[in-house]
Amino acid sequence: MAEADVTSVEQKLGARGRLLLRAVEPRLRRRLLDVLLEPDEPRKLTYAEFLDWIDEDTHAEWVDGEVVMTSPASDEHQDIADFLTTLLRIFVHHHGLGWVRSAPFQMKTGPGLPGREPDIVFLTSAHAGRLTPTYIDGPADLAVEIVSPESASRDRGEKPVEYAQGGVAEYWLIDPLRRWADFYRLEGDRYAAIFAGSEGEFQSRVLPGFRLRVEWLWRRPKPSEVDVLRDLGVLR
Repeated sequence: MAEADVTSVEQKLGARGRLLLRAVEPRLRRRLLDVLLEPDEPRKLTYAEFLDWIDEDTHAEWVDGEVVMTSPASDEHQDIADFLTTLLRIFVHHHGLGWVRSAPFQMKTGPGLPGREPDIVFLTSAHAGRLTPTYIDGPADLAVEIVSPESASRDRGEKPVEYAQGGVAEYWLIDPLRRWADFYRLEGDRYAAIFAGSEGEFQSRVLPGFRLRVEWLWRRPKPSEVDVLRDLGVLR
């Protein structure tokens, strides 16, 4: 052990600490110095520890053992999320297709992959076993991300790769700043673009019969959910 390292540790301990360190027998002193010289690296959390730590008011994701905090949603972001969640939840319930969950609700698509918090997820009844009290243990059938300036690189770069690797069948990427929406479908181990634009009608494959006019997403106020659901045949 270099003398410079010992001196550095003793300086950090202060006078009392130095006296105590020098008072112990040499072999124990060496073990104490080895511990004190270990680099101060933050301990990584397991995903189970992360779930125990996080609460309903905290927006965060788990990536490689580290907590990644996410920014609060803007008013426009929340407006789009509320509109889509209402339509999807009622449509799915009406047809008995499964479950819709919105943030903050976690999804961990597979071993070795991050724990993410999509803005909206849909899980079919066939995959009911993946729904736990605190997160989706496996891929949802649909994940929706609404882009913010803070999340753009993740939503466009990291998450499509992770979601495709994990097996999320459809990925919707809604960008209110650009007034643009991209819709992807999983083909093999990667996503294929199936619709992109600021207007026009998108039809989902994982939600048979669900149609979305993209231009609705940018309107303030949004179209009446009742009128949209009537058009979808859910309400009369």
